[in-house]
Amino acid sequence: MFTGIIEEVGRVTAAGGLRLAVSCGFGDLGIGDSIAVNGVCLTVMELDAGTFAAELSEETLARTSLGTLTGGSPVNLERPVPVGGRLGGHVVQGHVDGTGTVAALDPQEGSVLMWIEAPRALQRYLVEKGSVAVDGVSLTVAGVRGDAFSVALIPHTLTATTLQSKAPGDAVNLEVDILAKYVESLLCNKPEAPLKAPDRLRGEQ
Repeated sequence: MFTGIIEEVGRVTAAGGLRLAVSCGFGDLGIGDSIAVNGVCLTVMELDAGTFAAELSEETLARTSLGTLTGGSPVNLERPVPVGGRLGGHVVQGHVDGTGTVAALDPQEGSVLMWIEAPRALQRYLVEKGSVAVDGVSLTVAGVRGDAFSVALIPHTLTATTLQSKAPGDAVNLEVDILAKYVESLLCNKPEAPLKAPDRLRGEQ
């Protein structure tokens, strides 16, 4: 599990096909470890002098923007939150739901309002003051208008993540709030009768 608090901006050293290599400053990575790259949970397959390599599936390429990365591209990196660690952002699984498109950047006093067009299938999960991960960054939905939503990017977010380099037309990975999806699933698939404990367990509570 991740929290959407970016630890470091790494840089792609090699990309192509079903493989991605990224340079970073993490000294404690091991083979088999999970790491979120632009919000996508990947598995470390190789390590070599400050660079890790991960394999990509066809599903990952189809669902995310990782296939557009090239050598030199900056990427947001986050390691999983340890048990007992601080949940600084919100619950982020690293399972990207789809990609959105940056529609506009509106400079504000002390921040930048980024408008992102979201796929129709994800729009119902985006509510004002709700949580969303954009390229792995935990953000709060500032507003919703038509098929787009906005997030306010403060100076720290802009300097500590890759969002500072985004321009209208760029694709971003979106992960909506997992709690919203579970609630929807439970409400739409209500059991016909409440679950009952087996006879042998009744009266043992």
